[in-house]
Amino acid sequence: MKIYVIGTRGFPNIQGGVEKHCESLYPVISNRGHFVKVFRRTPYLTANHSPRFDCIQFQDLWTIKNKYFETILHSVLAAFICIYKRPDVVHIHNIGPALILPLLKLFNIKTVVTYHSPNYLHSKWNKFAQFMLKTGERLVEVLSDTIIFVSEIQKNLSGGKNTEFIPNGVDNHTRSLHSDYLEQIGVSENKYLLAVGRFSQEKGLDLLVKAFQAIETDYKLVIAGDADHETEYGKSLKHMIDKDYRLIRTGYITGEPLNQLYSHARLFVLPSFHEGLPIALLEAMSYGLSVLVSDIPANLEVDLSKDRFFKCGDINDLKIKIGKLLDKDISEKEKNSFLLQIKKKYNWNTIAEQTIRVYEKTIAN
Repeated sequence: MKIYVIGTRGFPNIQGGVEKHCESLYPVISNRGHFVKVFRRTPYLTANHSPRFDCIQFQDLWTIKNKYFETILHSVLAAFICIYKRPDVVHIHNIGPALILPLLKLFNIKTVVTYHSPNYLHSKWNKFAQFMLKTGERLVEVLSDTIIFVSEIQKNLSGGKNTEFIPNGVDNHTRSLHSDYLEQIGVSENKYLLAVGRFSQEKGLDLLVKAFQAIETDYKLVIAGDADHETEYGKSLKHMIDKDYRLIRTGYITGEPLNQLYSHARLFVLPSFHEGLPIALLEAMSYGLSVLVSDIPANLEVDLSKDRFFKCGDINDLKIKIGKLLDKDISEKEKNSFLLQIKKKYNWNTIAEQTIRVYEKTIAN
């Protein structure tokens, strides 16, 4: 099959859940004999390259780096190329890029849309942007040939269309035996909490910082991530972190530095207010880490014990749960249950096979 992909900023090593999803999924699909073209946004590209992605054809298109306009501009340009090249199926990721569905359907192009999350709930959007994202969601319901949901609870949005539940996945990881990066940023093995995510309000990182600062402990808190676009929230969060010696921000990191952080953390915390199915949580589980997450529906879909959830937005509950889990080692039984979940439910090879079947079914219909 000839598959074109729209909706990711690009990969490798570009921050974002959709970006991580595509980075892991499409090499597997391509290596099964299918042609995959991925449209990337030039403002985000780096010089990094890996032979792992030689099987994929990238087409890099200019767009303005602006949170309101870059997605639709890039998606329209990609749509015109799809109309000219006539792939077997166009796979769109998320509801913002799905605004181009009428254009693709006008030319009778088969489409699959992965619904990652209800983006209009994110506080960074103004009312017009929220309206446009909701319009994109409605177009997905009406015009897409097939909808893939990464979360089972989202399937009630489909309006009876052809839908599939295919979750996010996680790559196989080997725990790092090194700690040179930890020494570089000033933390010791098993003596820090870890959070990974964008510096945007829906991730709740300011909540985590405030809860951690209310705890008397010699542990440190490491936050790996950065803002996609400079905002007042992002600047405020960086200021909160930088003025406390127990808080460390690494910026957006990948590869061995991130591997070391996951390998040697005492506790992973995900305080988000909104998620699709958080890859960062799955990553932490794949390392056998002790985890603590907000009790939002997407997180509740993951099979965790009750003591690993805190009430979303409740700083006091978060503080109490952090204190309890820092004093408690994760059992080998629980580690093994995490690894078994990853192997059975969140394996990219299985996810790729499921996605290929969706393409085949969509084309046949």
